[in-house]
Formats: sequence, structure tokens, C-alpha cells
Amino acid sequence: MTRFGLVATGFAAALGLFAGPSRLAAQCTASGGPASCGLPGSVSMTAGRVVRLQVSAGSTTLAAPTPADFDVGFNTTTGPTLTVSANAAWTLHLRASAALWTATNTSPGAPARTDKPAADLKWSTASNGAFTALTTGDVNLVTGSATASSATTLFFQTVYDWTLDTPGNYSLSVVLTLTSP
Repeated sequence: MTRFGLVATGFAAALGLFAGPSRLAAQCTASGGPASCGLPGSVSMTAGRVVRLQVSAGSTTLAAPTPADFDVGFNTTTGPTLTVSANAAWTLHLRASAALWTATNTSPGAPARTDKPAADLKWSTASNGAFTALTTGDVNLVTGSATASSATTLFFQTVYDWTLDTPGNYSLSVVLTLTSP
């Protein structure tokens, strides 16, 4: 037998094209008029963990500091609303993507501060709650159980110092990570 013949025979056998006993999982026969034949069957599926994070805004413009903000050392800005949907327990983490803010000069003779630490941005889930300094390591922002929709608003406090925070444009990337263990 040629090589082609062996392959064709093996394929035909795998499809059950050769005569032999039937390998049906179920069979039903009806005859006469009106006839009916029904067989029970089943379906199955595997649902894995599914999580979704929706953010109301891709970026937040922090409130520009006023003299009063410098006097008290900070101001507060309402950040985005974060909405989680999950079919299992979940945790939303928060961190800074870098240890320092990115600074761009805006005033001749007064260079922007290039060493403003990420910790100068604090976060909270309550506008009048305790604020935590941002770090480059993941921290738990909020946790929950299976839910169609769980919303949390993020609030930021930006720390200011008269002698350190010079004029400039400052930015810091914040990373949100949703996990379901």
C-alpha cells in the first residue's frame, strides 16, 4: 500500500466510514403517523473569572494651587469614578508609574522642580477621609465580591511647598490594576 493509501485509510477509519458497529451516543426511532422521537441531551460550558474596570475620565486635571493652598500645604481635586464589574471577588490596586513627577519649565529663570516625589500626590476614596501618599508599589484601593456594578470615586490631594514647588507643568501617571485572585 502506498503512503497515500495508508493516510486515506486511517482518515476514513477515524471518521467511521468503514462498516462496523455504530458508535452513537443516543438513538431514537419512530414510525407510523404522527410519530415523535425525542432524546435527552446536555450542554456544558466553563465560565472563567471575568472582570471589567470602567474609568469615567482617562486623565484628571488637578486644581492649580492658590496662595491659600500653599499656606495649608495642599489642595484637593475630585478624580475619576471607577466602576468595577466582576463575577468573582476582586481587588482594585493603585500606584504611581514613576517615583518622580515629570516637570516642564514654564517661567524663564524659575526652573520647574524635577525632584517632586510621587508621594506629593495623595489619594482617598472619600473627599473628607484620610489621604494616603502615592507610591510606586501597588496598594489596595478597594475590594469587593461579585457585582454587576461597584462604583468608587477617587479623590486626590496635591502637596505644595512655598520653597520647593516652582512654576511649571507637572504630570504623574497613575496606574490602576484590577485583579481577581
